[in-house]
Parts: sequence; structure tokens; C-alpha cells
Amino acid sequence: MQQIRVYEPHKQLKQGINIWREMFGELFDFRELIWRLFARDLSAKYKQSFLGNSWCLFMPFVAIGTFMYLNHAGILHIRQTPMPYPLYALIGLSIWQIFATGLNSGANSLVGAGDLVTKINFPREVLVIASMAQSVFEFLIKFVLILVFFFIFKYVPSWKIVFFPFVLLPLVFLTIGLSLILSLLNGVMRDIGNMVSLLLMFLMFLTPVLYPLPSQHFLLLKLNFLSPLINAPRELMTDGSIHQPLYYGVASVISLLLFLMAWRIFHLAETKIPERI
Repeated sequence: MQQIRVYEPHKQLKQGINIWREMFGELFDFRELIWRLFARDLSAKYKQSFLGNSWCLFMPFVAIGTFMYLNHAGILHIRQTPMPYPLYALIGLSIWQIFATGLNSGANSLVGAGDLVTKINFPREVLVIASMAQSVFEFLIKFVLILVFFFIFKYVPSWKIVFFPFVLLPLVFLTIGLSLILSLLNGVMRDIGNMVSLLLMFLMFLTPVLYPLPSQHFLLLKLNFLSPLINAPRELMTDGSIHQPLYYGVASVISLLLFLMAWRIFHLAETKIPERI
């Protein structure tokens, strides 16, 4: 039996739990579209590329190699890490790229969809979620490399690595939430996409991705709640514990609230999106 969907005037303005039920229901109904968009974008990204998906492994090696050289040359002084530095940096950079890649592609998802947004009626947030799925898929490829590095350096991870996906969820929620807002802004002002790429470059150096958190926390690191969202999964994987659970808990709550608020705003603005793209 064919499903019939009824669109009511001003349904985005509904209040209470019913609107949230509708929003989650729409995502579930369009799960196949999310999968198809994910497969299409993944295929297009590496189409006619000799290295293909290997590109997502090549870039971390460049960044890690650069930091190792700067540390060896005395230009930078990186504190002692609790595991071999290449492994420490690879884990941190792989987690960071979930955020960076997801945010960059998510911010451009509406603009890049073109006629799909203007001519077909569907929940536009599926475009952002499909781009986030691509970022998670690339992380899974890197995760295999991380396991190989554990073997090479003979470093045994904690058994609590099984909880790793759950500790990573707040970072995913934060990425989707920011992507929803930035994709709307990018539809109005196309400079947003370029600004996101520039901001991510500076933000990576203000977040302890490739270096351990200083014993005397700098103010910027304290205000940057990306720090616990990056460090907590790495700490759980290696030490079996989260060193600053309260800091991580606060950052997780902020991430979840930001995601829910951004999704609600996106849903309210959804009817105006085709006019702006």
C-alpha cells in the first residue's frame, strides 16, 4: 500500500512533543534516501581517483609526519604522550576529522544539492545527515588503521574500547547541530562555506588533537569544549577511563542541547530553503 503524506499549513510552528515525533518519524521514513545520498556522495568524492578511499588515510599521515618533524627539529615541544606519539596523534586526528569533515560537508550540503532541494519535497536535514554518515564511514576506515598501529607498536588498548561509539556520540550530535545551522546560513551567504574551512584550520591547533592537554590549561583550551569531546574517546580507548568526566559531561549536554535547538530551527526554516538556494 502506498504511503500518503499530508502537508499541513504552518505545521512547522506546532508546539509540544508531537512536532518532535513528526520530525523523528520523517527521518525514519526517509532512511532509504539518506542511504542513497550517502552512497552517491561517497562514490562522487572518489570518482576517477587513483587512490580512491585511501585519500582519507593519506592526509592524517601528512599531518602526523609534519608534527613529528617539528618536534624532532625543536621547533615545537610536544609533551610526553601516554603511548607512542604516531598512535596518539592518529587516534586524535581520526576523531577530529569526524567533526571537521562532517562540518565542512554538512555546511555545503544544501547548496551542493541544487535542483534536488528546489524541485523535490523531502526533509532537507537528510542531506546534512547523509554528509555526516560519510564522515563516520571514513572514520571506520581509519579505525582499521588504528588497530593495525596497536599491533605494530605492541600497545594493548583497554577492553573498554567497546564503549567507544557511545562516548563519541556527543561529538556527532555537535557536528550535526552546527552543520544544520551553517547550511542554512550558507544558503543565504555563500561565504560561510569558505569561512568554515578557514575556521577549522585554526580550531584544530586550539584543540589538543595532535598534542596532549597541557598540565596548566590555557584559557582557550578551557573554553573550547571540543577538547573533552576529542580527548574522552581517546582516553577511554587507551586508559579505560575519562580523566575529566565532569568537563566531558558538561560538553556532552551542551552538544545535545545545541543539536536539538539547531534541528528545531532548521525545521522551522525548512519551507524557506528552496527560495534561498
